[in-house]
Amino acid sequence: MDDETLAHTSRTLAANLEPCIGQVYFAPECHEAYEALGFEGSPITLSGVAMPDGPAYFTSRGSLLGQVEPHVVAAAFGVFDPAVVVPGVRTGWERTEAPTIFAARRRGAVAQLQRVLGDDPDGLRDVVHVFERIVEPLRPEGRPLFAGTVAWWDDPADLMTRFFHLGDMLREYRGDSHINAWATQGVDATEIGLLTELYMRIPPRTYVRTRGWSDAALDAAEERLVARGWVAESGMTPDGQIAREDIECATDRQMRAAIDAMGDDAPMVFARLEGWGKSMRDAGGYVGGAADLWPNRG
Repeated sequence: MDDETLAHTSRTLAANLEPCIGQVYFAPECHEAYEALGFEGSPITLSGVAMPDGPAYFTSRGSLLGQVEPHVVAAAFGVFDPAVVVPGVRTGWERTEAPTIFAARRRGAVAQLQRVLGDDPDGLRDVVHVFERIVEPLRPEGRPLFAGTVAWWDDPADLMTRFFHLGDMLREYRGDSHINAWATQGVDATEIGLLTELYMRIPPRTYVRTRGWSDAALDAAEERLVARGWVAESGMTPDGQIAREDIECATDRQMRAAIDAMGDDAPMVFARLEGWGKSMRDAGGYVGGAADLWPNRG
């Protein structure tokens, strides 16, 4: 498979997977379960979608790593300000333990999928079989959150639970791979946030703001990008565009084993995920994000 086809297929998989799996962070069933553990409920609603409470988000996703120190969670997440993540996780571990909130997280995600799609939507078994095949060759080196999803795998009998857990593996595998790609280019978390907004044509300092960074931190990052010749007053420079695309391509290349294993089943998987993702959005289960705007995807 040539690099252009790989990029197109890899990004299409990620974008279509996102509303089906990333919905875990907006599911009312998850918010209610976290409230029962002592967290705050959803603080606001955006476009009809319930946003997550910060400590609940950090602790529930952090539970993939097990009962680790808050700084380890911040490091694995990569793009968030540790000054926000660390106290959130510290609070979380005072309220619950990793196995408890992991179970609540997965149950809540599956409950929303079943509420929106039904218990056994057409094609679910076929997609699960493909997911089982494409996660098999994926390696854990340098991918802590993916490794965590593998460690929690308990071979669930329920088909929708298998779909969510395997999809979570794929989502976190790409996320870990993306951190590897930008970190090896000498880019830090604030810089990749600003570059991604320009790359995706998102209004400046909107998406990156959700990662907890201060104006001072973003100002300093922008100065570094200008000095590097990647950003100017008019926006991203040609050198910056090339550098940011290289980071995305490096991420895509790390997905090659999964894409190769998907093979001729890609159109079927994409069609099913696209339909389920639309249903999830229409039901107010997913708010949308940068994955919707990737260049070079179907």
